[in-house]
Amino acid sequence: MEEWLYIQNEAAPALFRGFWVSVQLIIPSATLGLLLGILVGILRVFGNRAVSAAANLYVTLFRGIPLIVQLFVWYFGLPYWNIYLTPFTAAILGFSLCSAAYHSEYIRGALLSIKRGQMLAAHSLGFTRTQTIFSVILPQAMRRALPGCGNEIIYLIKYSSLAYMITCIELTGEGKILASDSFKFTEVFLLVGACYLVMTTLATLLLQALEARLRLPGFEHRSF
Repeated sequence: MEEWLYIQNEAAPALFRGFWVSVQLIIPSATLGLLLGILVGILRVFGNRAVSAAANLYVTLFRGIPLIVQLFVWYFGLPYWNIYLTPFTAAILGFSLCSAAYHSEYIRGALLSIKRGQMLAAHSLGFTRTQTIFSVILPQAMRRALPGCGNEIIYLIKYSSLAYMITCIELTGEGKILASDSFKFTEVFLLVGACYLVMTTLATLLLQALEARLRLPGFEHRSF
């Protein structure tokens, strides 16, 4: 009874508040990360040598440096140049840029899987290079990249928990405060874990529905 009262009166309101902050972090970060990842993936495949090299350097940096280090740079490092970001803004910036680097790799692989003959055929029909990329190549590539990009969104939901390291108090941050005050670490973090499980499960179901919606008849994977 005592545990239930603690959860109802103290844990649930705090965790719900943190849950809402996490959602506010995840949705814009996932959207911006995917859009930037698509752009970077296109530049890596279809850009000129200088642009492609710059895009590859971006991906190398943001995939190679740990996310927590990137967050520290955006929040604690930028003030050295008199640039001050709120914890929330720094978290979204860090998550978006890091996520975009991973998305771009899935997009790049999908773009390269499209046969070159489609580009030539579109040109013969009068399409410009840009029209061909965005009207012919990219829609096909996105279908192929969706499972990988979906995985990155699931990862984003989980590594959004790092935001509390730069004082953005989201779900994990609220859980840590609760556990430190009450010493109920097991109970609190089981609830925190359940919240993340709900978010990842819902995201998985939505992504599966999107894959089904975009699937082309006759191109489904068959099991033998």
